[in-house]
Amino acid sequence: MSRYLLFLLLLSGCKTIAPLVINSGVTGSSFYKFAASFQWKQRDSVALELLEDGNIPAFLNHFVPVHTSIKDQSGKTISATYYVMPDYLSIGTNADWARIPLTPQTAQRIANKYHCFLPTRKMVNDIYHQATVKLEPMPMFAFRDSTVTMWQHHLMIEGQRKGRKGLIAGIKKDVVISSRIKAGGKGDRVAIYGWHKLSAEPIQPLYTGHINWYVDYSHGIRLIYETIRVNGKAMHYKEVLKDPFLRKLLCDEEICDCFGYEIPTDTALQ
Repeated sequence: MSRYLLFLLLLSGCKTIAPLVINSGVTGSSFYKFAASFQWKQRDSVALELLEDGNIPAFLNHFVPVHTSIKDQSGKTISATYYVMPDYLSIGTNADWARIPLTPQTAQRIANKYHCFLPTRKMVNDIYHQATVKLEPMPMFAFRDSTVTMWQHHLMIEGQRKGRKGLIAGIKKDVVISSRIKAGGKGDRVAIYGWHKLSAEPIQPLYTGHINWYVDYSHGIRLIYETIRVNGKAMHYKEVLKDPFLRKLLCDEEICDCFGYEIPTDTALQ
């Protein structure tokens, strides 16, 4: 599968890739009905199993290109293209689906399974600017971390979206990778950023104040395919981030040494 995807990615004029394995059987509404009373650990555990089994709406499998560029010291332009999930990670079918906030550990498991990674702050900005559907954020204030609120917020977004299709942004704070996750030597934080207003100003600055099991309705998981095209050359995203110059294509922090979230070695969610 991965060799086939890489072949697709290298094709000239490539418009989309499809890294997910879709096997939808559970609907979004049935998941939220089943999980209505769940706390974070129970909800995450069930969501992980469903997402790993492919209970993802098929339209999310059409990753779309996002373009970025920088200039070297000689003024030469270095261009890159990466491929992003058109909406936030969801459970369900094309006819009945729902966005699902997750802990970063569970999000990382899903990303690893599908040869993807989570975005940086810069990538969230680039995605917003190139999105074809931009919606005004709709904050909620009561029971922010409840499963019911997550479902209600999804329905509110859908009412606002009104069936418009394409790369969407402005509806969630992204769970991102950032060097700040490990600040202080703990590594037990979640980094969130974004939720842009129509003015392109993010409501949420880069923030690592929450413990890594905290999840609320406003969090979203956007997967990025792991292979980046840099001046037409295929590079793994870690290779790009490790390069002292090329990393500027993906990261605007002073240090760009975070490639993902640590996953607990035991099987239980922590």
